[in-house]
Amino acid sequence: MGFDGRILSGVSVLAAVVEGGSFVKAAGLIGITDSGVSRAIGRLEARLGVRLLDRTTRAVALTDEGRRFYEAVKPHLAGIEDAAAIASGAGSAVRGRLKVDIDPFFLPLVLAGRLGDFCDRHPELAIEFVTSERVGDLVSEGIDLAIRFGRPRFASLVARKLIEAPILTVAAPRYIERHGRPGHPSELARHRCLQFLDPHTGRPYEWEFVNGREVIEVPTTGPLTFTDPKSMLEECVAGSGIAQVIGWGVRELLASGRLIDLFPDWHGERFPLFAFHPSRKHPPAKVRAFVEFCGEIVEVL
Repeated sequence: MGFDGRILSGVSVLAAVVEGGSFVKAAGLIGITDSGVSRAIGRLEARLGVRLLDRTTRAVALTDEGRRFYEAVKPHLAGIEDAAAIASGAGSAVRGRLKVDIDPFFLPLVLAGRLGDFCDRHPELAIEFVTSERVGDLVSEGIDLAIRFGRPRFASLVARKLIEAPILTVAAPRYIERHGRPGHPSELARHRCLQFLDPHTGRPYEWEFVNGREVIEVPTTGPLTFTDPKSMLEECVAGSGIAQVIGWGVRELLASGRLIDLFPDWHGERFPLFAFHPSRKHPPAKVRAFVEFCGEIVEVL
């Protein structure tokens, strides 16, 4: 099959349908009629010889063949968009839609309440935040950027370390009244500790403590294990157990006395925060702008 420009046109309509979730929304995204969308998809399916979409009166979904085709062509569409932006001199324009896979701690406890400033700076940009247990294939999932704690595990992605966050071990006064205050990290083996699951291993994170050159690991146990850091923090404040948390999210709780830093001399452990994006030569301006904004926020924490 030789190159047919109509295929490229049809693929762009298909992308609008997938992104919008319906022919009506796709028509609004690309500025044609609903019937024009339907005809374009029909021509593309006829040219390829496969059915790409299952259509009902309420929804549109990719068939298995459609999903394989779309996942294969989407990276090329993104590359064409980048090349067009650079060629037109719009590489510095921050607009459109930005989809961010965001860390479940970083969004509610660090970014929340600060995003209005970013929106004011870039009024032509709309941001969609999603949170998953682990970072997957950003390109096939339509994700422009991932902000995550932990070391890079993705050879196909560009990683930029934003900052290293301190890890604190905290408990509520109520817990200490009932169970006593440990005087040394090694005593935590006898306490009720709130566990947080590592999505990459499926096991709770190990508890490590650093004081200068001294590094110790302490085996901990407890009846509660979490994948949501906000829920774990709420249980810690309620006195359900001792928790290890990223220090940024608990400053007000420490200042008000609702939580107590158990080991202020053992703050040497650091947890890195990374920004990941697909390995293109020219990351879009919207990605660069949001990464820079996150960098500004963490620098003052």
